[in-house]
Amino acid sequence: MTEDEPAGALPGDRPCAARGGLSDQTQQRIGHQLRALYDSVLEQPVPDRFRDLIARLDDGSPSPDDIGSA
Repeated sequence: MTEDEPAGALPGDRPCAARGGLSDQTQQRIGHQLRALYDSVLEQPVPDRFRDLIARLDDGSPSPDDIGSA
């Protein structure tokens, strides 16, 4: 460790000011947390109303709102 490195710095972990951003360790931690969050979202079932909407779009069928405004 040199005088300009903060205590507890990891090898290859450059100070934020030198790079103008987050440390490598902080970026990796945020990346892992975002992946865990997105993975949990992907595991959620698609709501029925979204399935119905997608089916209508695939069929080209108008929605009940479209019929009333025509």
